[in-house]
Amino acid sequence: MKLLHLYYDIMNLYGDYANISAVKRMLEKSGEEVAVDKLSLSDEATLSDYDFIFIGSGTEKNQKVVLKDIVKYKDALKDYIESGKVLLMTGNSFELLGNLITDGKGTEYSGLGFFKYETIEKSGVRMTSDIICTASFLDRPLVGFINKSSVIFGINDTLFHTQFGIGNSDDDKTEGIRYKNYFGTHLTGPVLMKNPHFLTYITALILGREPETAHLTYEQKGYETTLRKLSERAQG
Repeated sequence: MKLLHLYYDIMNLYGDYANISAVKRMLEKSGEEVAVDKLSLSDEATLSDYDFIFIGSGTEKNQKVVLKDIVKYKDALKDYIESGKVLLMTGNSFELLGNLITDGKGTEYSGLGFFKYETIEKSGVRMTSDIICTASFLDRPLVGFINKSSVIFGINDTLFHTQFGIGNSDDDKTEGIRYKNYFGTHLTGPVLMKNPHFLTYITALILGREPETAHLTYEQKGYETTLRKLSERAQG
């Protein structure tokens, strides 16, 4: 199987590279041979060759650099998503697929326009929060961390419902987006390592069958501890 870590060097905050490392390990434990390509701005990729694509989070400056480059993949990325292949974008990378990004100075940047949502960056403001959220396709809550300067409006197919922490915008209790097997979320840190049940779900989509999960002992213990501590904070 082939995995792609796209913009691995410029969209690389919060240890999010571990998301693709976790998927690779799960696939290998499930009996698959796995190759990971790490490509960036000067590279060219045939997206249809890959079983899974991951793009992580970056600074606001680096996001705008990637926005100029990712246009070359516009048609291929649209086809990839519509085909039902699995794409995970974390942090501010998933903002690229919306209609518009407005930075803190009011400068507007056109996104790829696959979806109607719009992003507004708040100048000099960072919003940070630990998170507990739920997903309709998972039977346990998820935990994570958000560090962003933006709010997003206009997402119809949301990914998570926030129980504790911040969402897509100031008064919004929904977070991220899901369309087919495209998953976009501001949860970082990295979200798949912190939530072994979400990792299992993503890997099952890639494989087309249930993956081997016996090796997730430490990940499960870490998840349980984090959920317990955050739940205690949420209760006051």
